[in-house]
Amino acid sequence: MEFTSIGRSGLKVSRICLGTMNFGVDTEEREAFRIMDAALDAGINFFDTADIYGWGENAGTTERILGRWFALGGGRRERVVLATKVHEDICDRNDGPNSAAGLSAYKIRRHLEGSLKRLQTEHVELYYMHHIDRRVTWDELWDALQLTVLQGKVDYIGSSNFAGWDMAVAQAAAKNRHFFGLVAEQHKYNLNCRLPELEVLPSALAHGIGIIPWGPLDGGYLGSNALTGKGKRSTALRSEAQIRQLEQFRDLSADVGESQNNIALAWLLANPAVTCPVVGPRTLEQFEQGLRSLEIDLTADVLKRLDEIFPGPGGSAPTAYAW
Repeated sequence: MEFTSIGRSGLKVSRICLGTMNFGVDTEEREAFRIMDAALDAGINFFDTADIYGWGENAGTTERILGRWFALGGGRRERVVLATKVHEDICDRNDGPNSAAGLSAYKIRRHLEGSLKRLQTEHVELYYMHHIDRRVTWDELWDALQLTVLQGKVDYIGSSNFAGWDMAVAQAAAKNRHFFGLVAEQHKYNLNCRLPELEVLPSALAHGIGIIPWGPLDGGYLGSNALTGKGKRSTALRSEAQIRQLEQFRDLSADVGESQNNIALAWLLANPAVTCPVVGPRTLEQFEQGLRSLEIDLTADVLKRLDEIFPGPGGSAPTAYAW
């Protein structure tokens, strides 16, 4: 397993991050345990979850599954760099009007306490703001988040679904407080969603923030079943242009001798702004197949062909659209 630092931090994580969003939803607990055990055996030390996973009134289900797995012992918790998130409404009636999505100091305190109990741990290595909340000032946010670090409940702070501007403002506010600020931005980024190249990736590189892509297969669009009608996003939902695009991707993958899934992951791993993609397997078989992506070295010719099939914005802003 290869390891790298998250952004400018000294924290080392595996080049694949195990996403757990399916655990307790599409993946039963026993299979989730098998996947997590296999991840540790493969050298993956970075696990990602969120307080909202399980969804609606079942929010927190995924964190509880991880907590029960940690409780099995055997060094499971000690070997994992654990990330969870705060922002969404987790449908706790005790929160009353403060249940709605947001990032108040109240919500950060309450939701972190809840996550730690469900996860059966005293701290998390990385705590993400799951979305931006522009109703809350950075004075309030950094007050609350710095306190979690000082209390030893959190090691590092991350963001998710932030714009490049939001990341820059967050880092400026943190610097004024002599605080380390953000180390990671979890963002939707894949071959079919390249808009982050305009401003998010350049901002991350400039501020020492590691990009951790979610949705690396774009919900199955880039997966091997995209043209078979077996996946969640079948060909029946495609335009002729999309079908042609996917056929070209299929043919390129066949020429390389690798699956579309692993080509899509390898493309992300080749980007210097990317720390590691989050993979969210539903089964142990899917997880094991995805490990192959770590061994794929895409040539310049293959990268050029991928750019032709999935054209990006043409570079960073503003040169991508101005002189």
